[in-house]
Amino acid sequence: MRQAPSPWETSEADFPADASPADKLRFLVNYAVLAPSGHNTQPWLFQITGDSLELMADRARGLSVVDPDGRELTISCGAALEMLCIAMRHYGYQPTVSVLPVSDDPDLLASVRLGEGGTTDDNGKGLFHAITKRRTVRQRFENKPVPPTLMAEIGRLAWLYGVGLRTIIDSGTRREIAELVAEGDRAQFMDRDFRRELASWIHSRRAATHDGISGESLGMPDALSSLGAAMVRRFNIGGIAAARDKENIAGSPALGLFYTATDTVEEWLATGRALALVLLACTAQDVRASFLSQPIEVPELRTGLARIANVRGIPQLLLRFGY
Repeated sequence: MRQAPSPWETSEADFPADASPADKLRFLVNYAVLAPSGHNTQPWLFQITGDSLELMADRARGLSVVDPDGRELTISCGAALEMLCIAMRHYGYQPTVSVLPVSDDPDLLASVRLGEGGTTDDNGKGLFHAITKRRTVRQRFENKPVPPTLMAEIGRLAWLYGVGLRTIIDSGTRREIAELVAEGDRAQFMDRDFRRELASWIHSRRAATHDGISGESLGMPDALSSLGAAMVRRFNIGGIAAARDKENIAGSPALGLFYTATDTVEEWLATGRALALVLLACTAQDVRASFLSQPIEVPELRTGLARIANVRGIPQLLLRFGY
């Protein structure tokens, strides 16, 4: 089995069809690790035990300031789980998933085995081939509406895991949410611990770790990532971040709020799985997304977000969509 230089460059043709289940699972992890995660921390560990693959939370990569309960970490792991399952089905296997299989091990989030009866056509949605094309886009979107049919489809996909997705195109509601995001920006950047934590994950894409976020997320060249990290660590740039996010939201044709009935680990995992389906369905239609986590990460703003978006549930993720 040829090893790709990077999971993003994994070749579909390199799947080890005649190898052991362990080797097949090892190959399929290349798709799982392409899931999005907060600050691109990649907070997951995969362990092969016999013919099963265990997905574990890597708490060492958690964000203790912005995500003290591990909610976003668990959502990220849920997205990785779903991308793994999509890849399994593509290669003709039906994933057998056990969620939270050991009650006294909170780090073991799921166990997955290769079952029979998968489908290689992905139901015509192109989700598998979108895995290596998906990217988080932080710049402003084009002034081009997202098709209502796609918005309806991603809502249906999210509900496959019992997760609500409220899509928002009304300009007035978007403006209210933009103000809430900006308030979250200002609150977070006032916190020195938040700035230190964020700065620790800003480094160039050429860094050996291949994790974290580039200085481009701050509007500067990737080569100046170290300067960006120093700036974030030392200065309160909440006003700058707030103005940028308000502008980006104003230029985004649609927002999407994922919400659940309860706020449990099971619901967080389900949100991650729903997120993966939604992002890949959008990517297959050339629609991109980026995250607006501030009004959920700042506890006192979370209920206000639910009220503005008119949802009867607990907000888990806020995204903007566009071209």
